[in-house]
Amino acid sequence: MSGPSTYEPKSGLTRWLDKRLPIIRLAHDSFVAYPTPRNLNYWWTFGAMLSLCLVVQIVSGIVLAMHYIPHVDHAFASVQRIDRDVPYGWLIQNIHSVGASMFFLAVYIHMFRGLYYGSYKAPREVLWILGCIIYALMVVTGFLGYTLPWGQMSFWGATVITNILGAVPFIGESIQVWIRGGGSIDQPTLNRFFSLHYLLPFVIAGVVALHVWALHESGQNNPTGVEVKSKADTVAFTPYATAKDLFATTLFLILFATFVFYMPNALGHADNYIPANPLQTPPEIVPEWYLLPFYAVLRAIDFNIGPIDSKLGGVIAMFASIGVLFVLPWLDTSKVRSMRYRPIARQFFLIFVVVCLALGWCGGQNPGKILLPATFSATLNWVEGGQVATQAIEAPGESQFDETAAATRASLTQGGAAMVMIQRLNATDASVTSVSGGAAQSRTVTAATQDELEAEIQHLKDEVGARTPFFSVARNIPFTFTVTTFSQILTLYYFLFFLVILPILGLRETPGRVPDTIAKPVTA
Repeated sequence: MSGPSTYEPKSGLTRWLDKRLPIIRLAHDSFVAYPTPRNLNYWWTFGAMLSLCLVVQIVSGIVLAMHYIPHVDHAFASVQRIDRDVPYGWLIQNIHSVGASMFFLAVYIHMFRGLYYGSYKAPREVLWILGCIIYALMVVTGFLGYTLPWGQMSFWGATVITNILGAVPFIGESIQVWIRGGGSIDQPTLNRFFSLHYLLPFVIAGVVALHVWALHESGQNNPTGVEVKSKADTVAFTPYATAKDLFATTLFLILFATFVFYMPNALGHADNYIPANPLQTPPEIVPEWYLLPFYAVLRAIDFNIGPIDSKLGGVIAMFASIGVLFVLPWLDTSKVRSMRYRPIARQFFLIFVVVCLALGWCGGQNPGKILLPATFSATLNWVEGGQVATQAIEAPGESQFDETAAATRASLTQGGAAMVMIQRLNATDASVTSVSGGAAQSRTVTAATQDELEAEIQHLKDEVGARTPFFSVARNIPFTFTVTTFSQILTLYYFLFFLVILPILGLRETPGRVPDTIAKPVTA
């Protein structure tokens, strides 16, 4: 798209260098004279922010690695030492930890922008796939970095995530042992995670270079989704795009600095300030906020799907939620790129954004938390007074025990017993206690949750037991709309958006009129 180079060396040194290593020409053609669509808005400035975040993370990470000790006995203390004793260590550590969150915040906005404006469509499929690879590497790198402080949440987060790999049939346990370096999370695991966390940012930088290369080959997309047709549709990257990038990045840095200096721990978890203890499981195990949507998808599959058990189903759903992004260019069948001209698709996309945010919220909640009010109830029946009789029964065989017990219960009931309790002793023998006469009593208790109901039942049992040890409990457990139920609905929409909604809308939706050129809507 950029066309022939317009760079002209001005001095003997630059001419000499240009013939031997045209690095100045490359920089000029890529960041000065490179033609960009003239209608780019501020949603296109997040690429610059992401480049800045990557550099900040690599530089701050190298400094932290000079002081970090990757040993299970010293890792937690070394992080605290960096924070307290190393000159400006607190600042470097805050920049690195907050920088990870800012990195993901920018990349999520970058991805949503690409989805809305159709930046994944031809001829930019490879550009999109490289972006998805970068994102997948970021997810892995972020998870590995989360384990390095070796606090409670680090240790148990690593335990949970590596445990899910064991659900993979045939090779799961082998992969789990290989990644951990043994049967459990220990010193070999920390060594592996530290090495990979240090290495992967450089791999990300390499893929970013390919991403930029692919961008320059296919050209930038724009809000209209119309391809560049002439020079009238473009402006030079510098100063037009760079001025926007600098302004937006400055605002981004203000937000960055606000968290670094005033709220460095707002995006983390308090349990990570407790040293890792393999013998004490935290009440709630959650990853960092930027991984919560996928954690919610993992927990949403709490049921078996045919031969696939719930654990494996959750793992498949979690990886599929990222994997579906790789095939998105071939799922969206619309010939119109930008959702600006697709009103129905735009509405479904806005719902999709809300669904992703809601999944993130669900990932940080207790999966059993009840979201809509429900009434749990139980009825206890017992007999006060009367005569208690005890007898023993013996079935002819184990297979006839239920039949013998039912016949005994029916016989005693017909004989006037108000309540019968049968306690099985072994395969064929049981003790039968019956109460004849007396007054039948009944009481119903209610509660807002099942745990509260069980507490009420136990309290009533203690009260009734003072008068008679014989009672029955009939529980009424209503349908409850929990965080897990909500996650299942959200997960269903997430996959339907990619696999059903976009393909069908592409074939059925009638889009609005798309401008003939980029310059027309700008100058009109």
